[in-house]
Amino acid sequence: MSASPKQAISIVGFFITLAGAILFSTKAIIVKAAFGSTHTDAVTLLTLRMLFALPFYVVTAFVISRHKDNVRMKPREWVLAISLGFLGYYLSSLFDFVGLQYVSAGLERLILFLYPSFAVFINAYFFGQPISRIQKVALLLTYLGIAIAYFGELQLDTSNPHFLFGSFMVFLCAITYSIYIVGSGKIIPKIGAAKFTAYAMMAATFGVFSHFAYTGHFQTLITGKELWQFGLLLAVVATVLPTFMLSQGLKMIGSNNVAIISGVGPVSTILQAHFVLGEKIFAEQIFGTVLVVIGVLLIGWKRKPAELQPG
Repeated sequence: MSASPKQAISIVGFFITLAGAILFSTKAIIVKAAFGSTHTDAVTLLTLRMLFALPFYVVTAFVISRHKDNVRMKPREWVLAISLGFLGYYLSSLFDFVGLQYVSAGLERLILFLYPSFAVFINAYFFGQPISRIQKVALLLTYLGIAIAYFGELQLDTSNPHFLFGSFMVFLCAITYSIYIVGSGKIIPKIGAAKFTAYAMMAATFGVFSHFAYTGHFQTLITGKELWQFGLLLAVVATVLPTFMLSQGLKMIGSNNVAIISGVGPVSTILQAHFVLGEKIFAEQIFGTVLVVIGVLLIGWKRKPAELQPG
C-alpha cells in the first residue's frame, strides 16, 4: 500500500529536521578543526562565519520587507531585536568560540544544553511563570548529567591548565543565549521569527565586525586561505542551512517533533568529535549525555524549534 501524502510529508519533514539538527551540531567540530589546523583566534574565525552568513540574512530581511504581510517594527522592537542579536549571536558566539579553544567539542555541547534550564529560571524569576513538576525533574536530570560528564572529562584532561576557564566561557555562552531565547519569545509573536532572526543576525554581525576592527589580525584574514574555507563551512553548513531546515521542519512536522529530533545534537557532536577529531568517548560522558538529552527534551517539549539550537 502506498503512503498517503500526509505520511510522505511527515517522513520528509523528519529527515529534513534530523539533517538540520546534525548540521547544527557540526559547529563545534568545524571550530575545533579550524583552531587545530590554522592556529587562528576566536574573533577572526567568528568574523568569517558572520561575513559569509550575512548575505543570506540580508536577502531574507529584504524579501520580508517587500512582502505585503510585512509588520513594521516599532522603535522599542528595533531596540529589542538589536540588543538581543548583539547578546545572543555576538557575545554568546564569542564566549562559545573562546571556550572551544580549551574544552572538547563533546563537553562544549553538553554545557551549552544548560540554556533551556536557564530560560526556565529566567521566566520563573522575572515573569512569574511557575516551574512544573516535570520541569523540576528535567532540571535535576540535566544538571546531574552535566556533573557526571564534566567530572569524568576533568579526570581525563588534568593536564589542561585552561580547562576551567574554557568551561566557564561556554557556561557564559549558555547564559547569554538563554536570555536571547527568553527575549525572542517576547518579540517573535509580534514581528515573526524570520524577520527577527534576520535583523538580530545583522546586529550581531555589526558587533563582530567592530570587535575585529579593534582587535583583529587583518594579515591573518587576508592570507589565510584555509581559514576562509573553515569560515565558509561554519556559515553555510553549521549556520544558514540548518536554520532554514529546522524552520521547514517546524512547518512540516510541528514543534513537538522538532524538539524531540533536535535532542540528537549532543550525541551527534560527541560521535563526530570522536571520529573526526579523535576525542575519547568514556562511560561518564555517555551516561551524562543520556541524562542531559532526556532533561532537555522534557524542558523543551513545548518549546519552539528555533529555541533548541544555540548559535
